[in-house]
Amino acid sequence: MKALPRLFYKICRLRWWITRPVTVGVRLLLIEEGQVLLIQSTYQNGWYLVGGGVKRNETLAEAARREAQEEVGATLGALELFGVYSNFYDFKNDHVAVFVCTDFSLTGKMDGEIQELQFFPLTDLPADIAPGHKRRIQEYLESPKTPKFGRW
Repeated sequence: MKALPRLFYKICRLRWWITRPVTVGVRLLLIEEGQVLLIQSTYQNGWYLVGGGVKRNETLAEAARREAQEEVGATLGALELFGVYSNFYDFKNDHVAVFVCTDFSLTGKMDGEIQELQFFPLTDLPADIAPGHKRRIQEYLESPKTPKFGRW
């Protein structure tokens, strides 16, 4: 059954290669006691920040809250916009808003897309964390209140 999400992801990549879509997404720095919550998905290797795509007629903040609830069963309090980035990986023109949230609760209920979730110390991240996600965490450590923008 784990092969099905990977196959779907490969089909999506082929579609993105053909259509070169412009997409909008969100990611969350869920920070608690000097640790950040990371996830492993069923269709990609490595660790990632919680997040996903923005749906039609949905604000960035609404998407962040929905993705947090769907992926890891998180209810979010106050959100702060951390930065906006452009990502040209997987043949997309993807624009990603990153939010910081330090006020959240977890139910532990994950959707079928998530294989594992774990908190990691901000200064001791796993070796196989996705590079762009690692950069966002490093930027947070260096300057948590200064708005960021640039390439993912």
